[in-house]
Amino acid sequence: MNLEKASNDIARLMLPHLNAAQNRQLRKVLSHCLFDESALTTTPIEQNDSYLNRFLSAKRLEGCSERTISYYESTIRKLLEAVNEPACDLETEQIRSYLSDYQRHGNVSRTTVDNVRRIISSFYSWLEDEDHIIKSPVRRIKKVKAPQTIRETYSDEVIEILSDGSSSLRDLALIDLLRSTGMRVGELVTLDRNAVDTINRECVVHGKGDKYRIVYFDAKAKVHLENYLASRDDNSDALFVSHRAPHARLQIGDVEAMLRKLGRTLGVGRVHPHKFRRTLATRAIDKGMPIEQVQVLLGHKKIDTTLRYAMVDQRNVKASHRKYLT
Repeated sequence: MNLEKASNDIARLMLPHLNAAQNRQLRKVLSHCLFDESALTTTPIEQNDSYLNRFLSAKRLEGCSERTISYYESTIRKLLEAVNEPACDLETEQIRSYLSDYQRHGNVSRTTVDNVRRIISSFYSWLEDEDHIIKSPVRRIKKVKAPQTIRETYSDEVIEILSDGSSSLRDLALIDLLRSTGMRVGELVTLDRNAVDTINRECVVHGKGDKYRIVYFDAKAKVHLENYLASRDDNSDALFVSHRAPHARLQIGDVEAMLRKLGRTLGVGRVHPHKFRRTLATRAIDKGMPIEQVQVLLGHKKIDTTLRYAMVDQRNVKASHRKYLT
């Protein structure tokens, strides 16, 4: 029988009879005696790094993007550095206290704190699934409730102002594509020319979780896209590129900076690409599009996420009240 497997089986069978620290020490002793003489010399920091690296590998295998992996890593490292203890020894109150201090001293929103809680919970759920701990200490830490704020969407007037005020064919096509598809800005900048079908007014985007989906654009966006592409004299595969040679692919920061500058110039306030996505979701639901179809259109894994994007138009609530209740 494989000695490492035997060691893991013994430790797993002893889980109900030992606390987390005792079980971990048992694992070390078994490893030291059976197949790894260096097991007893591993420091808590080295052990934390080992657990974290394996957790990140698991997330990478699940299809998480490198950006998400990096966020997971920095969030968990901050916790482990703050408490300066072996990850498997942490108790509920220590993590709860860390989250409380994180919110108070970091001057962050409750939504941000809950995102940190979810990431830490994911890490400890993995430790539990892998039999490194008996029970996740985060289970008893409830979701951090955040006030539901109504996020603004773009009015038809603002969208027309942005379109009319665009200084280039590229910017006009870019705004129309964001407006009519609701795609993420990260999906927009990775688009290649060959992913866009102007005849059928659709394009294939590479979304979160390494998944592809089809999004659709309207006739206005089609015309502006074709005009922009016809004006190009470069050989880049990218759909949106810089104005100057060597015409590099636009990055997320480039798009955000262009929209901010345009908003300031036109006097319509802060313009952000994600607001186009929220506007599309709101209008789609407001006009009766089934929420399940909006979910597919936006590429959301959970329908709850779609509902958070969509804010019901208050004028329609008023009209419905008068129609059905008065």
